[in-house]
Amino acid sequence: MAARPDDDDLIAGFFGRSLAALQGAAKDAVFLRLIAEIAQAIEGSLRAGGKLLIAGNGGSAADAQHLAAEFLSRFLVDRGPLPAIALTTDTSVLTAVGNDYGFEHVFERQVRGLGRPGDVFLGISTSGRSPNVLRALQTARDLGLVTIGFSGAAETGMGALCRHFLAVHSQETAVVQQIHMIAGHAICALVERALLD
Repeated sequence: MAARPDDDDLIAGFFGRSLAALQGAAKDAVFLRLIAEIAQAIEGSLRAGGKLLIAGNGGSAADAQHLAAEFLSRFLVDRGPLPAIALTTDTSVLTAVGNDYGFEHVFERQVRGLGRPGDVFLGISTSGRSPNVLRALQTARDLGLVTIGFSGAAETGMGALCRHFLAVHSQETAVVQQIHMIAGHAICALVERALLD
């Protein structure tokens, strides 16, 4: 099947918007400092015997799994596994909690069962409005976990639930997710380097 005449423009548009967002983030000193602070919070928890819990929906669920894998396996160098759990992967837990209590509780119940004071909970919601992520952040905060939020929307109640809140300045979900993953990789690299040192 032949390419459509406007395919190149559509593709270039995706790359152009992504590039603009990446360049904006790379030049934003406050944004970069926040990423470093998040890495320090995770490092501190891991050094003290804590763990990282991560959750999100859809593409953010995939991001949660991706980041948990980088911590548990390896990122840039060979080293021991770092304790990280994606709360998005156990279909029996997700469907049991969703069926018995409602979908808005699927992460909150896991935070209650798995989280301990001093652990870190990272909630990812590009809209900043996902009820199950917000409920899990509230529960994590109440239980004494360090709460971190990744979003694309600064003007929601999500930031108030987070000790560290990273809001990407874009209205496009795909671009927000791309910046989230780059930030996540930077955090992995910083934590890995600090713990090896």
